Amino acid sequence: MPQAGSLEDEHRRPSDDSQNPVTAADLVYFTSASGYTGRFVDKLGREAGQIPLLTSAPTLLAQRPYVLVLPTYGGTAGQPGAAAKGAVPKQVIKFLNVESNRSLIRGVIGAGNTNFGENYCLAADIIAAKCKVPVLYRFELMGTSEDVATVNQGLEEFWTHQSQKPA
Repeated sequence: MPQAGSLEDEHRRPSDDSQNPVTAADLVYFTSASGYTGRFVDKLGREAGQIPLLTSAPTLLAQRPYVLVLPTYGGTAGQPGAAAKGAVPKQVIKFLNVESNRSLIRGVIGAGNTNFGENYCLAADIIAAKCKVPVLYRFELMGTSEDVATVNQGLEEFWTHQSQKPA
């Protein structure tokens, strides 16, 4: 069984879906206690499902294909490879360890802080590689008004292109 903290190839569903929140939004996001990613998503003005802040909370269940927006955690950059271990929030790992959620991801948007250097938006890169989806965009902290406009336009084009793909 996958554990929080490892994005394994084994998938699972929550045992009792009736207590899990669901979303039909094509945008799903996680925001940390700082709220930066959530404020960016709010500025987009789109319906979005939020992954709960607490790992003990019931797991959000996606009902349709979505793009994931997530921040990168700083990790423990003191040792080679250590930053990657802590980069993806545990709540996001828990969400993606649900087979149905993982099967519906279509792209990733990363939030980060350029102070992280080469680890800037690393969580988006990790998720994209594990789930075999593209990183669609990266923005710093809460993003700028230009970031908001670019992401909104990009999401419109992305979903239009996705709807034209053969099933």
